[in-house]
Amino acid sequence: MNDTTDVAAPAADTDSHVEARTGTAAEHPDLAPIAERAAAPAVLDPPPADLGLTWRPLAVEDASALTELVQVVEEADGQPFRTSTEEIQEELAADWRDLTRDTLVGLDAQGTMRAWAQVDSAPGDTRVVRAFVSGGVHPLWRGRGIGRAVVAWLQGRARQVLAASGKDVPGRIAAYLEDTAPASARVYRAAGFTPIRYYTEMRRSLRDPLPEVPLVEGIRVVPWSDELDDAVRLAHNESFADHWGSEPRTPEQWQGHRAMFAPTWSFVAVTDDGEVAGYATSGRYEHDWEVAGYSSGYTELLGVRRAWRGRGVAVALLATVMRAYAADGVDYAELGVDTANPSGAHGLYARLGYEVVHSSTMYSVEL
Repeated sequence: MNDTTDVAAPAADTDSHVEARTGTAAEHPDLAPIAERAAAPAVLDPPPADLGLTWRPLAVEDASALTELVQVVEEADGQPFRTSTEEIQEELAADWRDLTRDTLVGLDAQGTMRAWAQVDSAPGDTRVVRAFVSGGVHPLWRGRGIGRAVVAWLQGRARQVLAASGKDVPGRIAAYLEDTAPASARVYRAAGFTPIRYYTEMRRSLRDPLPEVPLVEGIRVVPWSDELDDAVRLAHNESFADHWGSEPRTPEQWQGHRAMFAPTWSFVAVTDDGEVAGYATSGRYEHDWEVAGYSSGYTELLGVRRAWRGRGVAVALLATVMRAYAADGVDYAELGVDTANPSGAHGLYARLGYEVVHSSTMYSVEL
């Protein structure tokens, strides 16, 4: 589980109509063109050969070998999860990815992967154009300057991606770093990244009494279905338009993060006339359970459209989700939240019995 849950709980009171908040050059008259602000290098070389590795782009066929390396790094850094081959394969196969230009893997003399780097820019960005960077170095190959070289390459490629976007809106190069790995944070800080947002992972025991599912007038909570899926996407885009760091998701992006999707643990709040008022989608990360020491259901997305906030829709969805997890015999309900979420989501979860168990930080270069 590498992504923090998106949460739009019921109390937010800023405008959430996505069409009214799209970023255009006219809305940012004081900004120079993104190509100028990005200051992208004309030529970007891989890390130097004297670091002991040879470099090439990643391919979808590398998913299994990359998973082995990623999991070694996660274990060394004390992370309470493991990334699966299915998740990595899905990332590498995304239609909008240019693996030839946006990825690198460093190989030792025996051809074993020892370091990697990836840049990903979401195609749906309209208000802030973002380039997300990630990578890592095998623990036996640390202390040689490889990490610094990887981050330098990541930042250079991210600047090229942003410059080429043609989106003359604020820009961001962002890295999500687990707080269990302070050495990684030091490398990014040295490269000019600064902490900009803080996230927590929370869990709630399903052995404790579960909250009642409140009745919300005019609303039914129904199982997720293919027929409702795109309406849920549009409701998500609307619900999160007023949340820091959130951008509209295209249909391709929406479908591109389904490796661990659990449809039987996902629910939609619909109105009497069939409109989507809110939603809760879940992931089933069974490969994390041994590392964590318990089984869990993970609430990936929770959102309520502005017109339906303040009526208990979020509680109805979460309570329904908890019951679905418990019915399948898992131990905990989990989710992640932005600690500065404007909707008061952190407090809502605490009232429902969720407790903080882990944290991460977004480091960024703002352009």
